[in-house]
Amino acid sequence: MYVFTKKSFLKKELLQDLHTTPDTGRAGKPVPWAMRTACATKHWEDYLSKFDFTRRGVLKTTAAAGAGLALPTMFTSSAHAFTNEPTGSTVTLGFNVPQTGPYADEGADELRAYELAVEHLNGGGDGGMLNTFSSKVLDGTGILGKKVEYVTGDTQTKSDAARASAKSMIEKDGAIMITGGSSSGVAIAVQGLCQEAGVIFMAGLTHSNDTTGKDKRRNGFRHFFNAYMSGAALGPVLKNNYGTERNAYHLTADYTWGWTQEASMKASTEAIGWNTAATVKTPVGAGDFSQFITPVLNSGADTLILNHYGKDMINSLTQAVQFGLRDKQVNGKDFVIIVPLYSRLMAQGAGDNVKGIFGSTNWHWSLP
Repeated sequence: MYVFTKKSFLKKELLQDLHTTPDTGRAGKPVPWAMRTACATKHWEDYLSKFDFTRRGVLKTTAAAGAGLALPTMFTSSAHAFTNEPTGSTVTLGFNVPQTGPYADEGADELRAYELAVEHLNGGGDGGMLNTFSSKVLDGTGILGKKVEYVTGDTQTKSDAARASAKSMIEKDGAIMITGGSSSGVAIAVQGLCQEAGVIFMAGLTHSNDTTGKDKRRNGFRHFFNAYMSGAALGPVLKNNYGTERNAYHLTADYTWGWTQEASMKASTEAIGWNTAATVKTPVGAGDFSQFITPVLNSGADTLILNHYGKDMINSLTQAVQFGLRDKQVNGKDFVIIVPLYSRLMAQGAGDNVKGIFGSTNWHWSLP
């Protein structure tokens, strides 16, 4: 979760800017501490270009301050400052994950990983993956010599709650970076807030194409693969195992991830000759999916694609099996279920129901 190196993320031009000292670039121009830490792929000059430092611009800023508006730290402290610049011996990160709601299991898993990463960054334990890095910048003394502290928040798998939590971390706790996700809708919402606030957002678990597509932000980064990649990977596998004549019915989580997952799966399956019988949107956290599964029985579809995640996938898959879908034959073919994205936690939750079902998942050391 914390493998971010200069080699992986910095452009050649920014590397040139960073070759002098840790906090200045060419001609002594300041490079934000948070951006260097996160290995940002932008020029500091581009970042500054967003602001109006002309006499008129300064007057406008002064007028806004006089009106009692809260100004970014950049305008209120030293000339080289930025939002929540760490001035002491510590630096604060914000871990914003779903601790309640349909994606709570994934959130708890994320939080455990974040806490372990902090322990290793501060020199605790055996150092974990830090020992495998070719770069020795992260040497167990925190980040750039500052001890890492963290605060946590509960997104509740809701965008509004996630933004409120992240806002508190930035304004009250002084976080210089927010990370988390599980829901792509949450990730996109928080990413937008972080862009406005001038801090880095590291998307932990986000699978929507839109996170770094149409809803991308300059301060936002991701490590997780996306829905397009799942569709592209599954297409050949489905063709080889189920042929080119299938009739697919989609049940789709009604938010950005579900929409892009459905679109990606439609594109990949229709490219191999499959027909799309229907696409039906379902609310996140529905719990009972029987009203959505019943119509599948009489639809003429021989394939159910469940674009669901977390507890929603566990519930919808379990109920589909209970309805006897996996025992049906339609159009002379065995009925099949596909789960484009799942995690080990979801597989454990679904138990035997997930056996033999094709899907994609993030890399894990236990996979063959």
